[in-house]
Amino acid sequence: MRDAIGHAKSAPSRNAFETLLRRHSRASYALAVLLLYLLAATALGVALAPALALTYRLFLVAAGLPAVPAWLLRGFALALAWFVFGMALLVAVAAFNKVLPTRVKPYKGGYYTLDAVPWFLHNGLFYLVRFTFLPFVTLTPYGVWFLKAMGMRIGRHAFINTEYISDPSLITIGDDAVIGGSVRIFAHYGGGGNLVVAPVVVGHRATLGLACCVMGDVVIGDDAVILPESVVLPGSRVGPGETWGGVPARPIGKVEMEAFKKVIRGEG
Repeated sequence: MRDAIGHAKSAPSRNAFETLLRRHSRASYALAVLLLYLLAATALGVALAPALALTYRLFLVAAGLPAVPAWLLRGFALALAWFVFGMALLVAVAAFNKVLPTRVKPYKGGYYTLDAVPWFLHNGLFYLVRFTFLPFVTLTPYGVWFLKAMGMRIGRHAFINTEYISDPSLITIGDDAVIGGSVRIFAHYGGGGNLVVAPVVVGHRATLGLACCVMGDVVIGDDAVILPESVVLPGSRVGPGETWGGVPARPIGKVEMEAFKKVIRGEG
């Protein structure tokens, strides 16, 4: 359903519980956030346990050493504990995402509905890693494993140099695609009090330039190029081999691209 200006509207409530949730949306949202915090604390606690155990053991060893070696060992223990915590968090969050109702599907409607709960949970869990440890494993096999464990479909030899990702289970990256540094990819957008969740597909050998932004409901064809700092708006369909750039991004032909290159080289 859509209103007069084209915003997606929620379907009618399916049961009394959803009717209650919508009627008291702010209170329901506040409660949902508290429950998410509890879930986050559980995942963080699980990941902290091995790190604390390691720290405790090494601190016991340090207690029997002279001052300088003892402090060096304590410092090493705390630093190592950070990486043990981070790696454990990758596994814990992936496991929680697997067993909880986080199967995100394309959706158009209000924020305060049961249909939006999987999206809320999925991103809440993913952000625990994105805002803590993901920058340390970006460009490593561990980062690729985690993204795949969260449902992201990644082709062979794809190069992903960014942690600015949301909705990984709705993102597909093709073989040999290049996702540049600080690229933002998210498979949702909002407006007018409504939420739209829609997949993002990046084709084989496509290139997303530095710090560009790709929003929900976007398909980028094979061998296509998105220029740095460009913004690809929802609904965009970038054809195979095309070059898009700008804010908002638009197709840039070969003649125009050659003119840009001449200006860059100081030949224009």
